[in-house]
Amino acid sequence: MKQGTFFCIDAHTCGNPVRLVTSGHPELRGKTMSEKRLDFMSRFDWIRQALMFEPRGHAMMSGAFLYPACSENADFSILFIETSGCLPMCGHGTIGTVTAALESGLVKPKLAGQLIIDVPAGQLSVTYQMHGDRVSSVKLVNVPAFLYAKDLVAFVPGLGDISFDVAYGGNFYAIVEPQKNFPGVDQWSAAQVLQYSPLLRDAGRALQPFVHPLDPSLQGLSHVLWTGQPKTAGSHAANAVFYGEKAIDRSPCGTGTSARMAQRFARGLLGVGDSFVHESFIGSQFTGCIESITEVAGITAIVPSIEGWAHVFGANQICVDDRDPYAYGFEVI
Repeated sequence: MKQGTFFCIDAHTCGNPVRLVTSGHPELRGKTMSEKRLDFMSRFDWIRQALMFEPRGHAMMSGAFLYPACSENADFSILFIETSGCLPMCGHGTIGTVTAALESGLVKPKLAGQLIIDVPAGQLSVTYQMHGDRVSSVKLVNVPAFLYAKDLVAFVPGLGDISFDVAYGGNFYAIVEPQKNFPGVDQWSAAQVLQYSPLLRDAGRALQPFVHPLDPSLQGLSHVLWTGQPKTAGSHAANAVFYGEKAIDRSPCGTGTSARMAQRFARGLLGVGDSFVHESFIGSQFTGCIESITEVAGITAIVPSIEGWAHVFGANQICVDDRDPYAYGFEVI
């Protein structure tokens, strides 16, 4: 029998939803969050589907569970869920989860203003600012990000040949710069992003598998990041990130911003210590920075940081009952 009651805190990070599930956690097997993620996917994916898809969620829905720390130095762990799956890492999800967890008193940091968090992709170092009883900003130092492949070319029906790079920032991203057959995301509608993104992603997946060199469970081209000219004051660049089957990230995307900074570093366009203000499709901003340089299995990588804000706007109780014909959700594509 697959049913349960889940209490949730709902928030958004710079416009993109974060649903922090505060009860109903399944007990997961494994020592690391990477192992626990795989166990969740194999035995409890119905929970993700029920909480993320319609009629309890929507195409952009993203969420998280808090779990005890896997490492001795960590404060706690996060398992990420969304319509596209159970992600290894989610930047906007981390910012929203930390904000909701601190403001609700669900977590107590070992050191005020600092957190160490285990996630499936690795470990995050987080600092945050408080304004009274509210979290005003969260800065996370992400897992190492690196350019995986450059100057790939794929034919996209309706557009023609599209050149793109693939970079890892916690997930794998196809990054598309303005070119002959793509004028820039600032010249596109949301409908065009949704039309062409799955076509490019499918074409990219056909080229190679895109596997993290240190963890084979972290694989697959999952996101498409279209770039363009920014419209918000102070932004260095704009982007629209596509994920799932029909979702455009309303935030600037934390792992996407990390991937793009890695791409720009590899191409000599960004250096250590440089600030990089990334703009979302709705104009909200993350501030990124290359904190240092490292290596991942012999590949030059960056240690990126992302800073942003989130706002808690509600709480709810969700009941999943397998007598409901739509208990495990659906999508209308």
